[in-house]
Amino acid sequence: MLRTLTLIALMLCMGTNAQVTQEVFESFKLQERRDISYYVPETYNPKEKYTLMLVLDAEYLFDQVVANAKFYSRFHGMPEAIVVGVNQSKYNLRYEDCGFETHNGLPTEKGKLFFEFLGMELIPYLENKYNTTPFKMFVGYDITANFGNFYLFKENSLFNAYVSISPTLAPEMTTRVPDRLSEMTNKIFYQLILEGEKGKNTNDILALDHSLKALDNENLYYFFDQYPNADHISVATYGIGKAFDNIFGMFKPISPKEYREKILTSNEPVFKYLEDKQTSISNLFGFRKVTSLNDIMAIYAASKKKGDFESLKPLSALCKKEYPDTMLGFYFEAEYYEQLGEPKKALRIFEKSFAMAEIDFLTKDMALEKIQAIKADFGY
Repeated sequence: MLRTLTLIALMLCMGTNAQVTQEVFESFKLQERRDISYYVPETYNPKEKYTLMLVLDAEYLFDQVVANAKFYSRFHGMPEAIVVGVNQSKYNLRYEDCGFETHNGLPTEKGKLFFEFLGMELIPYLENKYNTTPFKMFVGYDITANFGNFYLFKENSLFNAYVSISPTLAPEMTTRVPDRLSEMTNKIFYQLILEGEKGKNTNDILALDHSLKALDNENLYYFFDQYPNADHISVATYGIGKAFDNIFGMFKPISPKEYREKILTSNEPVFKYLEDKQTSISNLFGFRKVTSLNDIMAIYAASKKKGDFESLKPLSALCKKEYPDTMLGFYFEAEYYEQLGEPKKALRIFEKSFAMAEIDFLTKDMALEKIQAIKADFGY
């Protein structure tokens, strides 16, 4: 299944040349010219907000991240993303950019400059040029994955999500990272990925995983995935799609299992489940997501199944706001008043819904049947 999703994502990435640009970035911090790749969605709208993703080792990882960003935004409701990739393979720059001192695990002098280049030049440049959300994601592999950890030690972490693919961990990172994440007061997603093939870094990565799993911090969303059939090279292809699935999982439509096991079994009003989901997205990602029709219909179905008709009232208000030209809002409101025992008000609102555009399973015929039934029952 994972390989199938990866293939679909890579197919979606084909033809993205019109949205991918490359430029030479003049860095004052590095006193160098660096090759940078950018992906901006073809539907970019300056009035909308976009997640920002930084990818190191761009020659290998950039296309995969872009493909998954397109796939998840298209099919799972993830916000569209702007992806910036830093090329580092030429002259083995990755080892200069992301090197660390072997005696203390801190960045080398060049590493410190690269740290400032990313955080004080490249990312601010993109934030000034585009309308971005506060949520930012870092993706790195091997030595560049380890480099991302240095941003955790700023007073406020520069990134909200870290995808660390088979990291070559600097000395003391197995204790420094857990210590830092244990005290985080802002929400942080941390994805650690490891191949099945045993290598020189395997024990350190497993030790880090062990320590992170032991943490008790409600602000940390930690995920660990190991792929038995992957080697140190192929693990990136295995891991990036799953990382998106973990980090942006709450954007997924309500699944049948979620509907059965969480919504139908809850003692709280049905609408509260949707409200809490939207609040979590807003708090974590910095913007409010338009509610999917799948989620609206799930809440509608659960409201009827559980006899929780009070949830139809806030659901109708939400639909009027987010789908104002359709039948949704008025139809749900009319059903609410019908169940409340106010047929005249329900009739009037069903007539309003009849004049609106059909959507999903709601048709004018359904509204007409409701209108005729109320008239027949009450002689209006």
